[in-house]
Amino acid sequence: MARAVKKLSARTVATLKKAGRHSDGDGLYLVIDPSGARRWLFMFRWDGKLKEMGLGGIASTSLADAREQAAAARKLVASGINPIDAKRAAEEERKAAKTFGEFADEMLLSILPGYKNVRHQAQWTRALKHYAAPIRPKRLDEIGTDDILKILQPLWQTKQETASRVRGRIERVLAAAKAKKLIASPWENPARWRGHLQELLSKRKKLARGHHAAMPYADVPAFVARLRERDATAAAALEFAILNASRSNEVLGSRWEEIDLDEKIWTVPAERMKGGKAHRVPLSAGSLRIIQKQAEVKISDFVFPGKKQNRPLSSMAMEMLLRRMGASEFTQHGFRSSFRDWCGESTSFAREIAEAALSHTVGDEAEQAYRRGDALEKRRKLMEAWSCFISTPKADAKVIPLKAVQAS
Repeated sequence: MARAVKKLSARTVATLKKAGRHSDGDGLYLVIDPSGARRWLFMFRWDGKLKEMGLGGIASTSLADAREQAAAARKLVASGINPIDAKRAAEEERKAAKTFGEFADEMLLSILPGYKNVRHQAQWTRALKHYAAPIRPKRLDEIGTDDILKILQPLWQTKQETASRVRGRIERVLAAAKAKKLIASPWENPARWRGHLQELLSKRKKLARGHHAAMPYADVPAFVARLRERDATAAAALEFAILNASRSNEVLGSRWEEIDLDEKIWTVPAERMKGGKAHRVPLSAGSLRIIQKQAEVKISDFVFPGKKQNRPLSSMAMEMLLRRMGASEFTQHGFRSSFRDWCGESTSFAREIAEAALSHTVGDEAEQAYRRGDALEKRRKLMEAWSCFISTPKADAKVIPLKAVQAS
């Protein structure tokens, strides 16, 4: 005659009050303590001895769950595996599993050196340390769609582009964890967009893409005059960027070893250049004045040091300065456009010289092969003329004859 199993019902479990062990069959018991507390117990024989394995209290484990756990334990016993040892090993593995924060920090150390732009480095760091803060303590395999939505929804209506970038970076971290087998299959990335979050968040607004907002070049001298009234590293860095028509990451990452005062040249290494090629910048009188000023207060390997020891100025410093000066509609990168407009409309310098000053590639491959030099001395005259222009607040926008510049 077959043994009776599934003797208990959900109602019995909820209403039974008699203390003791109440069998459900196949080694599963509901245990009611004298205090009235209820818990599940699985009993089995191992090496000739009766063993007891706790399966949790009824508050967190239903009758169906207890039966499922007991069935899994019986299979282990039948396979020659002690379910108590297996449970302990699984718990140790769970404790040893990486959290999102731990793995994200490891990824940052690996991928940040590949970004030349310090702004991109800062954006990655902020996304994974600030915005993803709610999931940093969680195990990688515990993160679900609701966790991602809690991060994105507060941003989605007001900072949709930021939210989109944060989502993409979280998705990449989780995908990398899966690739390293830190997340077991079957699993789908809870931060994926297509066919998933796309259905749970409102439709993305289309952004008007365009050039960086540029200040009219005729207004730059007056702005620089105001800039020079500020005794701050950010002001010096912004003026240096304007004087050299440089990108922000080129300026913020500049080190003293890159500056040759004898030759009056600043050499930006290839790894910090957008085109991946070292760029020599001829330093004008205005640029040399800033270099000298920074040398007097030198505290770091960086020409424009930040608040943290031996770290460069923050990528947001110049942007925040523009806001404080009431010029938030413009960007630091936009001053490169201001410079280029001035070159084309107010000087007789050749187009190739202006483009070279911006470290832009000119011509096809054949033309580039014949143009081996970087027109340094011609660019020096151009940058000196630009320095003179922006150092004169009342300067007008009249054409500067090339001969007059050369004579100076």
